[in-house]
Amino acid sequence: MVTSLKQQISRKAKQAGAGLVGFASVDRWEEYRETQEAFFPHRIYPFARTVIVLAVPIMIPMLDTTPSIVYSELYNTTNRLLDEAAYKLAAFINDKGHRAAFFPRDAYGDISILIRQPEAAFSHVLAAKYAGLGTLGYNHTLLTKEFGPRVRLVSVFTDAELPPDAMQEKELCQKCELCRKCCPTSAFTSTEHLIADMDKHRCASYHKLLKEHYRYPCGVCIKVCPAGNDRKLYGMDTKKYLHEREALQQNPEAAEYADWTHLRNFGALPLNDSGSLKDSLST
Repeated sequence: MVTSLKQQISRKAKQAGAGLVGFASVDRWEEYRETQEAFFPHRIYPFARTVIVLAVPIMIPMLDTTPSIVYSELYNTTNRLLDEAAYKLAAFINDKGHRAAFFPRDAYGDISILIRQPEAAFSHVLAAKYAGLGTLGYNHTLLTKEFGPRVRLVSVFTDAELPPDAMQEKELCQKCELCRKCCPTSAFTSTEHLIADMDKHRCASYHKLLKEHYRYPCGVCIKVCPAGNDRKLYGMDTKKYLHEREALQQNPEAAEYADWTHLRNFGALPLNDSGSLKDSLST
């Protein structure tokens, strides 16, 4: 009966648009203790026994254009899809006679909030790790076998005690550090750890600048990551990613990047219109 409910939930989540679905027992937060107890799901919603994590993929061709209105619109679309899917899934579980509620995919009012307090009340990334969807990468994101770090996440909490999925045992991060080398803010400040030390204030400040120019979010650290089967479909041009910033500084009309720069030139304000990256990071 419990297995049947899990299958029904998985099917419903896929019908609602989820690309990946995973199940985690709240016991895993107690077991691994990688965050403070206040962030445990059963501290947030005391009835919680299982956390169901939904992921939707970020499409590489649109992400490659970042920072652009094209990627911004993709990001907004995934946000709407995630919250709607999570709402529908929680309502479905309620109809089955179990308590359920979802934690929104971002749960902060504005990027300026993250400059002051660079964390949310619950980590979907940790939840996804415990639900077997992937492992944590150098750039602090979840890496999945299917899409690397190019996923967006949302979580549903329920009192239904559903069989948890097996966690990923093999680390998916190759520690190539392309994310560090290509980060426009140099936010990753260590090389010796699997998961980098990170200046979250610099990252959030840059995102604030991008939002003011209708180019939010950044996404470079997930764009350049070689992990994921989606790379088999779209390929991986390490040289193009590594040389992008320098090439465009030397020649903003460089032919190799014409496809990306064309889409950056429309629908958003130029980044040099008001303020600069340096100004943003100093505030």
